Amino acid sequence: MSTLRRDAAICIGIGLSLFMTACGGGGSTVPPPPTTYVLTVTSTNPASGVAITVSPADSNGATNGTTSFTRTYDSGASITLTAPTTANGNTFSSWTGCTTATTVTCSVTLNGSMTVTANYVATVVTPTVTVTPAASSITVAQSLAVTVAVSGGSGNPTPTGSVTLSSGTYTSAAATLTSGSAQITIPANSLAAGSDTLTAAYTPDTASSSTYNKASGSAAVTAASAAVTVNLSNTGPAVTDQILGMNMAVWYDIVTNKAGVLDAFQAAGIKAVRWPGGSTSDDYHWTTNTVCGGYSDANSTFSNFVNDLAVPAGLDVALTADYGTDAACTGPGQPSEAAAWVTNALSLGITVSHVTVGNEEYGTWEKDLHTPANNAATYAAATAGTAGYYALIKAASPKTLVGVSVNPGNSPAWDPTVLADAPYDFVEYHYYPEAPGSESDTFITQQAAQELTENINTIKAELKTAGNPNTPIYVGEIGGPYSNPGKQSWSITQGLYAGQVLGEMMNDGVSRLTWWIGFGNCNGTGSPSGSANLSASLYGWQDFGAYNVFSDGPSDTDCPGAGPIGTMSPTAQAFSLFQNVAVNGENVLTASVSGDTTDVRAYAATHSGGQALVLFNLNETTSEPVTVTLSGKTSSSGVTVETYDKAIYDLSGSPTGTPPDPAGTSTWAGPTTTTLGAQSLPLTLTLAPWSMNVVIIE
Repeated sequence: MSTLRRDAAICIGIGLSLFMTACGGGGSTVPPPPTTYVLTVTSTNPASGVAITVSPADSNGATNGTTSFTRTYDSGASITLTAPTTANGNTFSSWTGCTTATTVTCSVTLNGSMTVTANYVATVVTPTVTVTPAASSITVAQSLAVTVAVSGGSGNPTPTGSVTLSSGTYTSAAATLTSGSAQITIPANSLAAGSDTLTAAYTPDTASSSTYNKASGSAAVTAASAAVTVNLSNTGPAVTDQILGMNMAVWYDIVTNKAGVLDAFQAAGIKAVRWPGGSTSDDYHWTTNTVCGGYSDANSTFSNFVNDLAVPAGLDVALTADYGTDAACTGPGQPSEAAAWVTNALSLGITVSHVTVGNEEYGTWEKDLHTPANNAATYAAATAGTAGYYALIKAASPKTLVGVSVNPGNSPAWDPTVLADAPYDFVEYHYYPEAPGSESDTFITQQAAQELTENINTIKAELKTAGNPNTPIYVGEIGGPYSNPGKQSWSITQGLYAGQVLGEMMNDGVSRLTWWIGFGNCNGTGSPSGSANLSASLYGWQDFGAYNVFSDGPSDTDCPGAGPIGTMSPTAQAFSLFQNVAVNGENVLTASVSGDTTDVRAYAATHSGGQALVLFNLNETTSEPVTVTLSGKTSSSGVTVETYDKAIYDLSGSPTGTPPDPAGTSTWAGPTTTTLGAQSLPLTLTLAPWSMNVVIIE
């Protein structure tokens, strides 16, 4: 049985062999498996941990992976790998080793084992640059320390490198950062006046350039042309409204023009008046209302002056006694006439506050029938004694102050003799700083008022020498040129001078001031010779000059374009502004100016529990930013600014609409008022060119 099985197996094997041979399968082997290659995927920065998307799956069914990893593919396979845009806080930069690559996508055709790498770089941050000036407001004459800080934000290293600071034409040297900041000091006079933007530019160094971009930051500061500081802890002289005074004269019809004069004086805040009018005083006889060799208006009697002007306007009255002539005009003045005058005033219901013996009797131009004339010793003797001016006037009106004229520097010397030998309660001084035809806008706006203070100080020294310190000083007459005023008299320039005069006299403690003159003294083009200074070198559009600071109205054709009666010239506007400052019961405050002391002037006084400042910009063409600091005061519940400036004056034009006001709508406009409301202090204000500004700080 076993033999049969073996034989059968042999037969089957031979049969199968024959069958395979017959089918062509003889001599063949099983084909080898496909060729495969390895794709290695890596990353840099970070070197591991980057999740890469892989498509398609490899020979083992694996797809996505985290670096570093490998995938196996048949030869010729096409694989797409996609990297994330960021990894471990770093930013994708590039693929390397790919057949092709587009941004985060890597395409591979695998014809051999390959390595591809996703490359990352540290994220470049734009840092924050903070500019912090030591002060937000300075003057152009001050230096300014500025701190520049550069921050990369949370989790980032402290930036290193340098910063520069620039503004306008100024650029600092590069300052190296220390612990992320640097301090730069801007030198004085490097910033332009006005609002300045400080821009800091950061440049990273080698260590930070891979982490940080260049960056910049800015801050605003105000560079004022000047700084005004008011010392609130130290009050000065008492303020008096008696510096708001005007002269009036007997040749002007005060009855016919009553309404216009009263309205004008009240609008401008006029509180004091002097009568009967300059040199006319030494020819004037009040009982007959006559002038020796001159003119007085029939309506301008003393009683009419009192009843139609002084009383209704609430004016304090000063008189100039006739020293030069007697009633017959043939001999010297009589003290008895002056005594009778103050007695008459009492009967009319007023007490004359001041009587000055004569007008400018130190000058040969003044009428004086004494022998010798215009002589200091004669003048002092006439004032002294039981029958002299002082004794008789005081006997008639005990509350009336009696004064004498002074003129420091007079030739021949006047003051030493008069102040030593005459009795007096006050002294009267006149100031005209310019000669006709020689007017200067620069002088009148920037020097004349300050020279007046120098003269007042000289008088104070003379009084001290005479043994009468603290004697009140009355500025009885004041103006620009001493005669024949030209266009400057009604220009903004004399207005600026007048405003400073009031500030200086307030500071100096002057007891009284009366400007020459309120009404009735238009000079026209310089009648009768036509020589008023209308030079183009003087600023102003008008072709007339006038002593009077209020318009006499269209009836006075010598001053065309001066407006209706009572219209205020810039000089009168200065008085109007100052009525908010020269208030009885208040005190002077010391206002100091730093920076542009040429063009900026400041005066200050207490004001109903707050402060009143008068700020001047004496620059004709340029606005002046000014920082105002009040010592110990950091805020105000309300600030108001009242301004009269060149621009307002320029539009004054004429009522008929001729240039410079073609429409005739801005004729002699008054000051503008700006209400600023509550303010923090210091306060920065911009003063317009050629302007006077009253600032009330509550």
